[in-house]
Amino acid sequence: MDEKPAKRQKIHYGALDLKLDDGSSTGDINTSSGETMEMEDHMSERKQVLLAEFEKRRKARQINVTTDDSEVKAQLRQNGDPICLFGEGPAERRERLKFLLADLGELQHKQEQKEEEARLKKKKEEEETTWYHEGPEGLKTARLWIAEYSLPKADKRLQEERVRRNITESMRNAKRQELHKNLRSLTAIGSQIGDERPISFCQFSPNSQILATASWSGLIKLWTVPDFKPVKTLTGHTQHVGSVKFHPRATISLEDNDCCMASCSADGAVNLWSLQSDKPIANIEGHTAKVSRVAYHPSGRFLGTTCFDSSWRLWDIEAREEILHQEGHSKGVYSIDFQCDGALCATGGMDAFGRIWDLRTGRCIMFMEGHLKSVLAIDFSPNGYQVVTGSEDNTVKVWDLRQQQCLYTIPAHNNLVSGAKYERAGGDYIVTCSYDNTAKVWSNPGWSPLNTLSGHDSKVMAVDISPDGLYIATSSYDRTFKLWGVE
Repeated sequence: MDEKPAKRQKIHYGALDLKLDDGSSTGDINTSSGETMEMEDHMSERKQVLLAEFEKRRKARQINVTTDDSEVKAQLRQNGDPICLFGEGPAERRERLKFLLADLGELQHKQEQKEEEARLKKKKEEEETTWYHEGPEGLKTARLWIAEYSLPKADKRLQEERVRRNITESMRNAKRQELHKNLRSLTAIGSQIGDERPISFCQFSPNSQILATASWSGLIKLWTVPDFKPVKTLTGHTQHVGSVKFHPRATISLEDNDCCMASCSADGAVNLWSLQSDKPIANIEGHTAKVSRVAYHPSGRFLGTTCFDSSWRLWDIEAREEILHQEGHSKGVYSIDFQCDGALCATGGMDAFGRIWDLRTGRCIMFMEGHLKSVLAIDFSPNGYQVVTGSEDNTVKVWDLRQQQCLYTIPAHNNLVSGAKYERAGGDYIVTCSYDNTAKVWSNPGWSPLNTLSGHDSKVMAVDISPDGLYIATSSYDRTFKLWGVE
């Protein structure tokens, strides 16, 4: 039996008011005046929840959230939410943060972003700000003394430079070729187990006849050069010894019972030593954090120390007082060196920056920015205006104080650079050492590799060049130190 076709509804065309009149006449539409009710009053509670959820999702979509999961967790923690839920991945965590920020409101989120930007800007300004401490009365006297000491030294250095410039180019090239030939033939001529713990530092005496080594055991040992016979063992430190330095005139004009050496350790202790006693003759107190390096001023009157409280200090050994407490780095200060004239001091920090300080005025005259990680080594060239830095980013940089810029970046090693030294007579080459178990020799100028000194079984922690230029010493984590020279 055929089904009847569905009855189609009639569609009426015409003006709306006519249709209203028709409805009113039949009683289908109430047009009388009376109370009215808003539409929201009739909406169910469920519809209101859905609309609120849609609005929340719309706001959440407009919020930009970082894709770094660690930052997402940090923002969740900052807003009092769990940083991770069971079974939740990074994508779900980002969505949860978006909804949380949507609940807090876009205005509050923008306010927090502004506060964070202001905080980062303030932090950056603080990192680049140089802080100056008010010094004692002796500081002015020391600055005047340093100025009077450095000016004649600078004049003498310039006169020697003028004399060198009068040497013909052919003679300079012949001398350079002979030097490079000797450097390429460097080989290990001696090796010695220095301690039961890693050998953290080594330095030649000014007469090149003694080598001092420092160890993580807290011991400092003196050895003859080149036969490595033990001379003396110095006991006085209880923590890792960071460095040991000879007085500029020790073994030359100073008496053995004078203050001939200085050393520092991880517990903040700084000891002064003579060559006669195996116990320290004096202690420098005042550091509250690890002291990584010490360095003598060329005059021998002052001692510089670098500390992990983000400062370095200058001590007057004759007056036995601290005359300068200098901040400027945003993290611990690791390396330090003085210019040969005595007018300038260079420091390298864990903040990846280096600074050049004028000791006569106290000002920071150059800010060395370019390394990506900590500056672990710094050394002045004998010419007085170039500085070499070694960093945890595996590179070595050469800086020019006159041009106020980096001259060259050497991709020196495959691991962090732990030491960098200029040849002391004329700065004709640079030696660097690294945690890649090697030390390398680089020409100056040109910065081409001349030799790789391989032989240590572990990371090389320090390097030094003898003042007479005959030997190179390296100390290593493998508890040995080696002497390199031409056979």
